[in-house]
Amino acid sequence: MKFFETSKYFSLKKSTYINLRWIAIIGQLITVNLTYFIFDFKFELILENSIILIGIISNLYLIYINKNTQLFDKSGFFFLLIDILQLSFLIYLTGGIANPFSIFIIIPTIFSSSNLGFRSNLFLVSITVLIIIFLTFFFQPLPYPINENFNVDYYYYYSIPLSLIIALIFLNYFASTFGKESRIRKEALNKMEEIMSKEHELLSLGGQAAAAAHSLGTPFSTIKIITSDLLKQFKDNDDVKKDIDLLMSQIERCSEILKRLTLNPIIEDDFIDRDLTITDYINEIIKSFKEISKKTFVTNFDQNSNALKITKSIEIVYGLRNFIGNANKFSKNKIFINIKSDSDITEIIIEDDGEGYPKDVLSKIGEPYIKSYKSSIKSKSGLGLGIFIGKTLLEKNYANILCRNSKTRSGAEVIIRWKNKDLLNL
Repeated sequence: MKFFETSKYFSLKKSTYINLRWIAIIGQLITVNLTYFIFDFKFELILENSIILIGIISNLYLIYINKNTQLFDKSGFFFLLIDILQLSFLIYLTGGIANPFSIFIIIPTIFSSSNLGFRSNLFLVSITVLIIIFLTFFFQPLPYPINENFNVDYYYYYSIPLSLIIALIFLNYFASTFGKESRIRKEALNKMEEIMSKEHELLSLGGQAAAAAHSLGTPFSTIKIITSDLLKQFKDNDDVKKDIDLLMSQIERCSEILKRLTLNPIIEDDFIDRDLTITDYINEIIKSFKEISKKTFVTNFDQNSNALKITKSIEIVYGLRNFIGNANKFSKNKIFINIKSDSDITEIIIEDDGEGYPKDVLSKIGEPYIKSYKSSIKSKSGLGLGIFIGKTLLEKNYANILCRNSKTRSGAEVIIRWKNKDLLNL
């Protein structure tokens, strides 16, 4: 499934939206009736309450008739448009753009920018801008007694709609930008969790296969001994001999199948939980890449003076594999891996002889789905997600990650550093 296939499927959570609308409706009722009955302002009370009633009816429709738990793009657009028009009528009847509550007109559109699609949001922005312009020139006077004392310079008056339009565009841009980034990150995290769940399933399957192969070893040996004896007894009977030969071959086949299902060809009782050093991690990962890559892996473990053994972690395996995989993908011929450790820290340095990180993405390294405009990099798919997943997994396991262009070679450099005390607490 391609990315953004589900990300473009925008929706509003109906229950949250309904609660927000109730707050707005109650606020409108209190404001209109308080100013009329308590402050003795004169305006069309029945007409204004009738307009507020439209909001109440539409909210009751959402509660009792619309049975969906989410309002998708089209229905969300429709109800937000109702909110804009309903509030616009109220503002029209009470002074137009000079009404201090006119700022509330831009709220539904800002809300839509992070919850609806681009086209729906653009349409709402356009409608809101037109309404602001309309309310600047066409409106009923402010309620008495304000209309008798309210005088404002034209420069100031026309700056009100201008400021509202600027605020509308500015806030919509930021809300849509942050909303998009949030959706991308959420999608990437979901993808990472999906991958990790599959890895854990494979790990569990491998552990069960290892246990099964180990447990069945003795029964298989017993069956082999019995079949060998039967073969000696019926060596002159060709029909029986063929059946016994077939039985022995199937026993061997069962043994091989169980061995292939394990993650390690050496079947041990402590296969899953055995402790590994960082060197073991790297060697296992390099071995897997050598089977599919013709590039040269140059390792240097001479400065690994304090090789700690830590409990095997599928997250560390997958995180390191992503960084080494990126180095393999973007290198020309060689990948350089250096492990350093002392009494305080353990450090892995991964370098390649490729072109390095492009300048246009260097500051964004670690974010998901980043793309370079450089043609030689753009042609290689997957830039960004692998680093994002690897960085997230390793940082979750107390690692500090530094991605930069190598100072000694032509390619990229990744420095992964742990405090030894954190490694021992994994």
